[in-house]
Amino acid sequence: MNRREWMQKGGAAIAGVLAVPYEKRFSWMDAKLDCAFQLSVITDEITQDFGHALEVASKEFGVGLVELRGLWKKNIVSLDEKEVAEARKLLSQYDLKVTDIASPLFKVDWPGAPKSKYSPKGSSYGASFSFAQQDEVLERAIAMANQFGTNKVRLFDFWRLEDDKPYRKDMDEKLREFSDKAAAKNIVLILENEYECNTATSPEAARTLSVVKNKNFFLNWDPGNAARLADKAFPEGYALLPKERIGHMHLKDVKRNADGTYDWECMGRGIIDYETQFRAMLRDGYRGTMSLETHWNGAGNMEESSRQSMAGTKALLRKAGALK
Repeated sequence: MNRREWMQKGGAAIAGVLAVPYEKRFSWMDAKLDCAFQLSVITDEITQDFGHALEVASKEFGVGLVELRGLWKKNIVSLDEKEVAEARKLLSQYDLKVTDIASPLFKVDWPGAPKSKYSPKGSSYGASFSFAQQDEVLERAIAMANQFGTNKVRLFDFWRLEDDKPYRKDMDEKLREFSDKAAAKNIVLILENEYECNTATSPEAARTLSVVKNKNFFLNWDPGNAARLADKAFPEGYALLPKERIGHMHLKDVKRNADGTYDWECMGRGIIDYETQFRAMLRDGYRGTMSLETHWNGAGNMEESSRQSMAGTKALLRKAGALK
């Protein structure tokens, strides 16, 4: 079976899923945490051992959702048919659903522009696709969304340039073009404000949302990434964002070093006022998904670091009145 036949077969297997209104797909959410938000964790922030990551997420963290990016040292869009079947079996075993496909879409250099200082020499989270392969990346991400019962696919805004103005119009058009392609497959795109990409800060996120008006194009709001570029993610940054366009959220904290540089920190120990951020999101009516994306490795390994960061996340949610 070739790749296209596999994707068509996989898509047909759950064709009915995307016909269900998105907000009605999560009736199972009240089975675990009593949280106003749909709390999740990116599994490879715990470990690349997918089964063990799900065990920790379900039995220790008590979440009903996970976000998929890397499994068994492979990027989510590179899984083969057997790996997809095994992943689905494990998700069922631990009674977990999927928030979104954390794809590497548009984590590439913009053609004709100077090479970004953030452009990796090798792979990034197991992905090393070229700009010419981005249509294929979108196809693979949509196939994975179909297989794992979600309609959300994460994307980026190309590796960050010192000056993106000469290319900005064409970049925006490419985001609109791919949003149209995704909409034809009933897929929502969520743009992560990534500090290594051109949409990184909250002002940049607000700008991009203002020009890419597609109804299936939303923001994956990441205060940590914004803060890495000295953006005051909350409250000033959050105030700039159209609240109805926030489609997902990533949770990771940041500390500012004495020399003015930034590093990742355990949730609740950094500079971002997540407690008040959560209160604001409750006030503004957000009840969607949010994933712990630990990044901090100060506890010696990613599993223990994620364990401490999830504890910090829950403490903040309780203080904000979002978690009982």
